[in-house]
Amino acid sequence: MEESSDKANGMEVEMKCTSQLQDDSDSNEVTDTTRKDDLLYSVEDNPPWHLCILLGLQQYMTAFGSTLTVPLVLAGPLCIGSDLVGQSQLIATTFFMAGVSTLLQTIFGIRLPIIQGATFAFLTPTVAILKLPEWMCLDASNSTTGVTGTEETSDGDKEWYSRMREFQGAICVASLFQVLIGATGLLSIILRYVGPLTITPTITLIGLCLFPVAADKAATHWGIAMMTLFLIALFSHYLGWLNIPLPTYKKGQGCVITRLPLFKLFPILLAMLTAWLLCFILTVAGAFPDDPKAPGYLARTDTRLDVIHRSDWIRVPYPGQWGLPTVSAGAVFGMLAGVLSSMIESVGDYYACARLSGAPPPPPRAVNRGIMVEGIACILAGIVGSGNGTTSYSENVGAIGITRVGSRRVIQTTGVLLILLGCVGKMGAVFITIPDPVVGGMFLAMFGMVTAVGLSNLQYVDLNANRNLFILASSIFLGIAIPDWINRNPGSINIGNPIACQIVKVLLTTSMFVGGAIGFILDATMPGKDKGTSLSGKQPQSSLESREKSIYDLPLCWMLKTACKDSHRVETNVINEPHITSERL
Repeated sequence: MEESSDKANGMEVEMKCTSQLQDDSDSNEVTDTTRKDDLLYSVEDNPPWHLCILLGLQQYMTAFGSTLTVPLVLAGPLCIGSDLVGQSQLIATTFFMAGVSTLLQTIFGIRLPIIQGATFAFLTPTVAILKLPEWMCLDASNSTTGVTGTEETSDGDKEWYSRMREFQGAICVASLFQVLIGATGLLSIILRYVGPLTITPTITLIGLCLFPVAADKAATHWGIAMMTLFLIALFSHYLGWLNIPLPTYKKGQGCVITRLPLFKLFPILLAMLTAWLLCFILTVAGAFPDDPKAPGYLARTDTRLDVIHRSDWIRVPYPGQWGLPTVSAGAVFGMLAGVLSSMIESVGDYYACARLSGAPPPPPRAVNRGIMVEGIACILAGIVGSGNGTTSYSENVGAIGITRVGSRRVIQTTGVLLILLGCVGKMGAVFITIPDPVVGGMFLAMFGMVTAVGLSNLQYVDLNANRNLFILASSIFLGIAIPDWINRNPGSINIGNPIACQIVKVLLTTSMFVGGAIGFILDATMPGKDKGTSLSGKQPQSSLESREKSIYDLPLCWMLKTACKDSHRVETNVINEPHITSERL
């Protein structure tokens, strides 16, 4: 009896100790799970298929503005002119490659819910390349009015194909450097010394430097733009608590009423559709002017209807559709500057996306893999001929913060939609008819959210230290001032070598590069105790974050780890079972 009593007391003490340890573990994980409490779907959650389609469509509509802008900007320097068929094919190819690169990144790359698409970082070197004498348009007026685009060379190609092939080859070769950086792990070595004082200005300047794009779109009609912004705030925050009863079908139950937080799930989609509908009503009612030069004209819904008529029904982009890419040293080195800027921007987006989607900071191996896959996607884009590379989209990272949907499956659905709509030209053309001020209002919310996410990294920094305040102030202020001065004084950089001048100019006019580089150098060299924590995995992590690192594992690695854990658990139970039986006996 005494032995049984001792065993009972021992079991009671052991249970109390176990309970105490569990309580301590739970208290340590409260802080880590707080950021996930406000998410409707985190990275590894899989919404129902119908919600995936709608949420993926919402992300598509967020990305389509930037994806569409790049081929439209390239049409002038390429001298496509009135070759509307060629322009529509270039637009479709850009959307198609955005979908392919998004699937590659979310499956084999960083594996975060982040959309890949055409990058503005490649536009500056592309325009610089096409300004060389051998690539100038046949007529000086063609840069604005365009050539016919139907002129053919001796080999039967259209005249602008040769220009396309020139920077196709430059993108392919320059992107090999990005693949090399990611594959060798060189980036992870750099990230060991990268802290919040480097990441904060990098992400913050992404949002701040995009404000001209949002302002220009919104300025076409500030009333519509502010109404769109108000609707996004109304649906995402003021009405987010409201559950809408909807009839749904469930197997075994038939038709049932299900309450869904529609306003919280689709704030951007609902806001844009509402604003789009209002613009259509005002257009039919004659509230907007008919004169293209008059203020408010771009708020009309009938200004781009011709895009639908001139778009193909079905056309699948394929490698070499413009011919075999050509390579020249000057074009490659110029495009290399765009690759470097794109890499820096993507690293900042990775951390921002992880924070908004409830994932731990990505480990160096995941960042390296993401950069490598991004380089591979750029090579594929160059081979197929989208006229641009691919990079992470900051506006879609901001959309996660507003919609509170960070599911990887949703972004993969967006990738599939981008591919399908890139093959069905007329479906994608419908979204192009969304008025500019509606897009501008959405950009105001998206880019503001990206800026705020960048500033939120300061929670890891002691802002009472003068050292940290000086680094933060210098990196953000110079990240805005230096590019602005160089853009207003384009001839100020002259180091004797045109290629070197081009590379330096592209780097110094990229705010994210300037701010991030200054923050990195000052943080690494300036003495002080309060340097903050490194973002390469040196931050204190709880057991919850350690377990969550599996988010970044490749699918096969995750399956093998799960199988090994299950096998170990079964083996442990088998070994312990005889001991338990004999003790009971």
